[in-house]
Amino acid sequence: MTTADGQPGIAPRSLRDRAKSAGKRGGVEAREASDALLEAVGALADHAVDRVLLTGERVTSAAEGKRLLAGEAETEARADKLQRVVVAAVPLVRVLARGARFTRVPWVMVASSAVSIGVAVRVGVRELQVLASLVAHRLEQAADGPADPELVKKLAIDLYLNPKRTPDLDDDGLRLLRLSRKWALRGAFSRNTSKQAAKALDAAERLDAAALAARWAAASR
Repeated sequence: MTTADGQPGIAPRSLRDRAKSAGKRGGVEAREASDALLEAVGALADHAVDRVLLTGERVTSAAEGKRLLAGEAETEARADKLQRVVVAAVPLVRVLARGARFTRVPWVMVASSAVSIGVAVRVGVRELQVLASLVAHRLEQAADGPADPELVKKLAIDLYLNPKRTPDLDDDGLRLLRLSRKWALRGAFSRNTSKQAAKALDAAERLDAAALAARWAAASR
């Protein structure tokens, strides 16, 4: 193209080119937000379960765990680690909202996502702690000794994410991506996790703890 004075000019980018560029930027933002969220959730989950294991108190049945979750008026705040999750999750929710297929995006949801995600994470951490306490109790009773912290985390997170599925010890991942999505997106959409937490407690009570501990020990050797 030429400018008004007849000099060669730079052709404006097509809408398609601009869309591609915007898509690439969005992809980078999503990856960066996702990486930060995974790191924050991993640190928070580790800290939450480690605190449970350091105490001598254990949840000894699914019924007890359900009563604890139902009866607590407020959950313990972990301000520094909780804030990291919230800060990391909000950009990811915004990126996902911008890329939604539906045009009528409830932007007020995005604006209030920090509060709702904070609540979801706080509740989720407590659910995970109660579940981990029951898992640790089952393993300790089966082995007549301390439970391996990594096994407790593995079983607790697996059951928390999918109570219907038997935990796979051959899969050494902690499924932090799914845990991150559960807390961030369910918080953004105000979805309740109490029913799934109750099912996870029931599944923990049915675990063959002795067999799982033996397999874990054999694999570790």
